[in-house]
Formats: sequence, structure tokens, C-alpha cells
Amino acid sequence: MSAAAPQISVILYSRHDCHLCEQAIADLEALQATFPHRLVVIDVDSTPELIEKYGAEVPAIEVGPYKLKAPFGRVELQITLGAARDRQEQIDILDRADLSDLSTKWTPADRFTYWFSRHYVGVLNFFVIIYLGLPVVAPFLMAAGIEAPARLIYRGYSFVCHQLAFRSFFVLGEQPVYPRAAAGLAGLMSYNQATGLGEASTVADLTEARQFVGDPAVGYKIALCERDVAIYGGILIFGILYSLTNRRMPALPWYLWLLFGVLPIALDGLSQMLSQPPLDFMTFRESTPFLRSLTGFLFGFTTAWFGYPLVEDTMKETRRIMVRKLDRIRRAESLASKPVIPSE
Repeated sequence: MSAAAPQISVILYSRHDCHLCEQAIADLEALQATFPHRLVVIDVDSTPELIEKYGAEVPAIEVGPYKLKAPFGRVELQITLGAARDRQEQIDILDRADLSDLSTKWTPADRFTYWFSRHYVGVLNFFVIIYLGLPVVAPFLMAAGIEAPARLIYRGYSFVCHQLAFRSFFVLGEQPVYPRAAAGLAGLMSYNQATGLGEASTVADLTEARQFVGDPAVGYKIALCERDVAIYGGILIFGILYSLTNRRMPALPWYLWLLFGVLPIALDGLSQMLSQPPLDFMTFRESTPFLRSLTGFLFGFTTAWFGYPLVEDTMKETRRIMVRKLDRIRRAESLASKPVIPSE
């Protein structure tokens, strides 16, 4: 016989004369048989703090770490209640675990899991620094004559980036960028003027632009394009800020991520791609280094802002489970170490 489904607590932030709130209550009642829960309804108009926090977003639902804000329907409620129920079942299973069971031993895997759940932001920042740092190191290696490892870096990153010279940053040269003449940037030598290479109007020109890493006169290109440098730079900057705030920044709403992160980079990148061979669907357009960097940074920063706090919710739950397990292990060890007093 299976154990009864755990009952979860649902907090509904509501107000009087709210049709959506009434609909949310009706949906919760309809889901009561499938997802047993205890409903607590709080009037947001009861305090200024609640008005400020939820005034424009009622109804709002909180089920443990899971949150919903209007608008939402029965499907979203069902998914949220299901996730909360599964989470509570896992906690209950862990709580009911026999203290003598082998799974309650503090294993190296447990130690690593707990450590990673506390330091994952630093780990992610470290890997982003390495991923972003190697392409920056490559041109300095080229300038120093250490070409073998530099070209290995360029080759490795060629699998994840186009590395077109006219869309890349350069260091140790006359200019930080050498854009196409079509970008229309006055006061800068174009890619063709600086290198004497073709304006990338043919497949051969594009291949040449990818393979050109620089020379002592123009400098050497970073092994990631301008947009990719900005994307990973944005991710790194948010990661550092998130770490400095002790992971307390709330997640960026998905619609703001789409509006400020995805839409600008999509418009800039797609309009450029659709205007150039082989597509030629619209008037030819070449983006500028500034636009590529700006849209890339916005995408990287907002994506990290949207994603890191969601990861934190999972890691927070992992820390809670591991702390519970460690506490039970310590209690078991304490009981085992107590002397047995014989009965008279």
C-alpha cells in the first residue's frame, strides 16, 4: 500500500473583487483531489508592503520555492503543484530514511554535492574566465612569437565562432577594430584598407577573413568575435555581481529577458544575415562593432540574470537536503556513541 500523498501549503495573494483571483481559487479547488494542499489566502490590500510587492500582480501564488504571478491558468497551477508535491515527497523520503541505512553515510559524492551547491557561482565564473581568457591570450602569444599554442587556441575556438577578422577585436595594433567599409564608420581604416584583403564578398574572401589572425602592423585578433566577447563578458560581470550580493538577486522576469536580451541581438544579427549573400532578402546592412558589442552584452548579462537565480533555487533545495542528511548522520553517530545502561 503506497503512502498518502503529502499535503503542500499554497499561499494565494488576492484582493476583493478580483475575477482572476476567484478563478485561481476555483482552479485550486478543482486540483485539490489530484494535488492535496492547504490554501492560505492573503489580502494584499491589508498592508502597504504587500500592496507595493503584489499590487499590480494579483493573483500571485507561492508554493514553497515556486512562484506564479498573474496571468496564469490551470495548466501553470498544475505544473507548479506537481513540482511542489514531487519536492515534498523527496524531502519526506529523506526524512523517513533509516539512520542505519548505508545511504545516510556522508560520502565523497555528498561532500562534493554540498560544496558545489554553495560555491557553484564561483565555479561558473572560473570557467567563464578561462573560456573568455584564452581567446584574449592568443593574440599576445602571437605577438611574442609563441605561435604554436596561439594557433591551437584559434583553431579550437574556430569550432564555436566564425572569427571573421572584420568582426573581431584586435590588440597591439593601430586600431581595436577593422570593420568593413560597408559599416560606414568614419575615422577608422576599413578591413580592406588595413589588410589589403578582399571585402569578403565571396566565399574565398570569407575564408581568408577567418584565417587572418593579424600581423605586427594591424595587431592580432582575439579568437572570439566582438559579439561573443561581449556575451561572455556580460555573463561574467553578472556572475561576479551575483556572487557579491550573496546570490540574493531575484530572477529577471522572462518577458524582460526577451525584450532586452533576446530581441536586440535577434534584430541586429538577423537583419544583417538576411541582407547579405547568399540570402539577399533586404537592403544590404553591415552592423557596427558597437551594436554587436551592445546587443551581445545585453544578451549575456540578461541571460545570466534570468538563469542564475533559477539555478540558485535548485541549489538552495540541494543544500537543504544535504544539511538534513548530515544532521541525521550526526544524530546517529551521537546515539551510537552513548554508553548502554543495563536495566536492573
